[in-house]
Amino acid sequence: MPRPLVKRPLLTATAIVGALAMVPITTSAMAAVDSSTVRQFDRFLDVYNRIKADYVDKVDDDTLIKGAIQGMLAALDPHSSYVDALDFDNLKIQTEGNYGGLGLTVSMEDGAIKVIAPQEDTPAGRAGVKSGDYITHIDGKLIYGQSLDEAIGQMRGKPGTKIKLTIVRPGRDKPIELTLTREVIVQRPVKWEVKGDVGYININTFSENTGADTRAAIMAIDKALGHRPLGYVVDLRDNGGGLLTQAIAVSDAFLDHGEIVSQRGREKSDIERYYAKPGDDAHGLPVIVLTNSGTASASEIVAGALQDHHRALVMGERSFGKGSVQTLLPLGPETALRLTTARYYTPSGRSVQEGGIEPDIKVPQISDPDYKTRPVFREADLRRHLINEVKADNSILEEDTKADPRFAATSEALKKQGIEDFQLYYALKTVARLGGPTQVAAATKPPVK
Repeated sequence: MPRPLVKRPLLTATAIVGALAMVPITTSAMAAVDSSTVRQFDRFLDVYNRIKADYVDKVDDDTLIKGAIQGMLAALDPHSSYVDALDFDNLKIQTEGNYGGLGLTVSMEDGAIKVIAPQEDTPAGRAGVKSGDYITHIDGKLIYGQSLDEAIGQMRGKPGTKIKLTIVRPGRDKPIELTLTREVIVQRPVKWEVKGDVGYININTFSENTGADTRAAIMAIDKALGHRPLGYVVDLRDNGGGLLTQAIAVSDAFLDHGEIVSQRGREKSDIERYYAKPGDDAHGLPVIVLTNSGTASASEIVAGALQDHHRALVMGERSFGKGSVQTLLPLGPETALRLTTARYYTPSGRSVQEGGIEPDIKVPQISDPDYKTRPVFREADLRRHLINEVKADNSILEEDTKADPRFAATSEALKKQGIEDFQLYYALKTVARLGGPTQVAAATKPPVK
């Protein structure tokens, strides 16, 4: 006998609206449930009931509802998402703990796994994985169409075990085959060293101790030299961001007054501002902030604040351009919405959304043999990214640096001179010549009023 199309009563939009009327909700929420909303619910529930009745395999409600939630959020922007128990664990790892893996920050784009940035001094970083690469196979198996969580789970594993990645890099004719060995990826957000008489501070993520670690690095550099340095190079290249609180703390380490960042929500009155506390840990010494296309979100807050206050020269390449704030809105013990709730602005009122932070001194990474041909991946390349009402003209940024005679050397020639990182080399030379805050101010844009 043919099976009935439906084995249980159909859900209807009327039933849902009736249920809504039985629970306490705000007047504005009730007003939203108008006839148009009911029709949209009818369409949604028609699809739900047809899937339950006719799909080739039985599908449980949890799968369908979770998929519907993920679909709603994916229709908004690239950074809003549904956070389940596994996502909670991933967030905890990013901000607190360590794990066995490769040291990659990745995202999902049209069913493919795309590299946002490799973490420095990790298996992925040492193997030469780059921002914008696509991971197509893990251990020879195609991963296209898998969820982001599934791909991340396969890349993580017991330290010492090997994993094979197949990478497609735009601009390369053939895929790149890599065999990596998993390691314990230690969350060391801040590294420092003394280079000549200059303090070098490399900040690779904004986790829960980044602000305190930055202040500790400044003190350690003074102690190692036995006196204060000529200045500091703060390296934010390939730093994909992290906690807003830590971006504020790092900015505050170099500022003694003024606004650091503001975030603005849907309503004009919904503005929150964050300010520096008195006391500059770096004692007003010259600062250069290094940025590139992988410098995103919290990193852009730091670069923008120091640039606007004439506290630092920003050097390198235009940053990623993520100027939005995500808030975790709990739904249950281990589930939440990661929802874009505001845009953030630098002290002068600039939004970095799409346009990013443009450096005061544009310096290409000419020590990278692929720098002229490797495609650059930024926020504006993401589907459904938020639109910035006022866009900066960055059309000539990558072009004019290539024609500059100062940057005519080849990667091979630089290597013979012992220069492995040209942007850092150029920054160290520049900070040693700056002399003081007056010279920094002269090379940046007009100060914030």
